[in-house]
Amino acid sequence: MCGICGEVRTDGQISLAALGRINDAMQARGPDASGLYVQGGMAFGHRRLSILDLSAAAQQPMIDAELGLGIVFNGCIYNFRELRAELAGKGYRFFSDGDTEVILKAYHAWGRDCVRRFKGMFAFALWERDSGRVVLARDRLGIKPLYYTQAPGAFRFASSLTALLAGGEVDTALDPVGLHHFFSFHAAVPAPRTILRGVKKLEPATLLTIEPDGRETRERYWSFRVGESRPTDRRLSEQEWVHALTEAITQAVDRRRVADVPVGVLLSGGLDSSLLVALLSQLGHQDIRTFSIGFDAVGGHAGDEFRYSDIVANAFATSHQQIRIRADRALDALPGAIAAMSEPMVSHDAVAFYLLSSEVSKRVKVVQSGQGADEVFGGYSWYPAFLSVNDPVDEYQKAYFDWGHADLARLLSPDMIDEDVSLQFVERFFGDCDGASAIDKVLQIDTEIMMVDDPVKRVDNMTMAFGLEARVPFLDHEVVELAARMPAGLKVRDGGKYVLKEVARRCVPHQVIDRPKGYFPVPGLRHLRGPFLDFVRDVFDAEPARTRGLYRRDFVDHMLQQPEAEMSPKGHSRLWQAALLEAWLQTHNI
Repeated sequence: MCGICGEVRTDGQISLAALGRINDAMQARGPDASGLYVQGGMAFGHRRLSILDLSAAAQQPMIDAELGLGIVFNGCIYNFRELRAELAGKGYRFFSDGDTEVILKAYHAWGRDCVRRFKGMFAFALWERDSGRVVLARDRLGIKPLYYTQAPGAFRFASSLTALLAGGEVDTALDPVGLHHFFSFHAAVPAPRTILRGVKKLEPATLLTIEPDGRETRERYWSFRVGESRPTDRRLSEQEWVHALTEAITQAVDRRRVADVPVGVLLSGGLDSSLLVALLSQLGHQDIRTFSIGFDAVGGHAGDEFRYSDIVANAFATSHQQIRIRADRALDALPGAIAAMSEPMVSHDAVAFYLLSSEVSKRVKVVQSGQGADEVFGGYSWYPAFLSVNDPVDEYQKAYFDWGHADLARLLSPDMIDEDVSLQFVERFFGDCDGASAIDKVLQIDTEIMMVDDPVKRVDNMTMAFGLEARVPFLDHEVVELAARMPAGLKVRDGGKYVLKEVARRCVPHQVIDRPKGYFPVPGLRHLRGPFLDFVRDVFDAEPARTRGLYRRDFVDHMLQQPEAEMSPKGHSRLWQAALLEAWLQTHNI
């Protein structure tokens, strides 16, 4: 896990100073080492977090002079040892013991198709010394980020949007389409857009090839289709599905144990992270280290789930740590959490993950986390309704959108809003899901789009703010493919995640499986009162907010006077969402 960056120019006028600033801005992502490499019209930077092969032989940028290839790489290829053995059988010689060099050899052996063999999370840029060609790749489910900005004859990329800003020469005007998506989709802005006109992000499961003359080609190398089954699937019984899923998830958890440092678990007390702990125990993982976080209660809403995380920790005798956070500490951490966001993120648990990562990173460098299970296995409360609707577009808007178009027109200044582009996005996406049922369309968009740019991105950003690598077994692509083939009823039955609960019944205490669904609670941000409301008011009253004119001030004043009057269908504070965006812009001097 690291930070990568680079610049490719057709005029050869590399700005090494700008690249250095970009690389330095990602120090938190890779605190262990850094490096820069320049060749003609190409330059690359890397910040290292040492997880595999802790020696200097695995430093990056990594150059293989014999093959004429170089690479900067962020992530982990979990099956790198199997690939290394296969490549060694072909005659390749290795000078390091990690996964980075395996990517170089795999590219030389199999070309761009090598990514289809990788089981892991990754974003990398690989270049050919002799041709000057550069290939960028992002993993199948967008677990690792890759942002870029372009100008005539120049292409810059980095693991963080805000790192690109440090290099300068970025158009930071707000993109009205990205802005509309931000408010509609709970801060998820689907790739390739961001909220800034001048910054894009590479789509998941995509290869981008840049030729020496600047020509670009893109290739999507993987896709999945929810509800598209194999002929043999129709004969599978419920217990056979449960057995297949048990094997797949166990293998996914096992893969993510590969490391030359200890691996822990972020244990929320919910089904997903509890299952990870149980499977690690079954795999014989020694000294399982687990971590839970909790906050002060506000307005009768509990701020922790220690009751459930303790059950799991005791059942599997983990080395467990409760991290108790006072409300004022959560408030103090907000500026740091906002600064750590590559893109603005409104979910309340961003600051929770930030504080949790701050403590966990003092003890381990790698953790497994349960993100993705709700989207992949139908865990949200609004999913069952889609089993009985014919046209899911309107129902999805009512259930998922934080802001409808009419409400946004009350909030945003007239020059920042035009058509209902978010509703159009959903209409196009569902229209492309040929023949799929309503529930399958919803699970498709949530797994392919919304999950990537909300919970997955959030966990990456908050953990990497402290040099902590988070691995997400439920987003193993083979698990996702298997879940996509399952009948929808097996997923959304009985309140959601039915089949995953059946897997858990074999190893997880029943109190955790059959409990009401919880969330990662930060009550102070759900109910903006006292110092949290003062924080929001100061954001809106700051000079940059007043001169920016992004919002209609009368509607902002209405929300400030009645903080809980404007809530999303899912119960999230619209006031917080508007304030968070403005705070993010101010934090990064946009």
